[in-house]
Amino acid sequence: MADSLYTWQPIPPNQMRYARACMVCSIIMVQSRFRSEGCPNCPFLDLKGSPEAVESCTSSVFEGTMAIASPRTSWVARWNRIDNYVPGTYAIQVMGSLPEDVKQAMEDDGHVYIP
Repeated sequence: MADSLYTWQPIPPNQMRYARACMVCSIIMVQSRFRSEGCPNCPFLDLKGSPEAVESCTSSVFEGTMAIASPRTSWVARWNRIDNYVPGTYAIQVMGSLPEDVKQAMEDDGHVYIP
């Protein structure tokens, strides 16, 4: 699922007010990065270039963070079911829910949504 061109960049402290978490994989990035690159773990959400999709599929309300540098070897990543994702900062819990049409499209494409 991970994109080999993705490079993990920590969010500078003065940019945290723009941080959002993907409601599917919980990766945390700034809003402008979601708009310009999309979600590196969830390309099927089509966030790239779509402010509306970024707004509806990510949330600015999340609790806790974990930085995962080596998802394949990290027991924390395995425990949180993110061991197949790209290295990055992930939210422990994301508040909000995906729109029903996005959930249905994910199901139709064979993706499993675990809220």
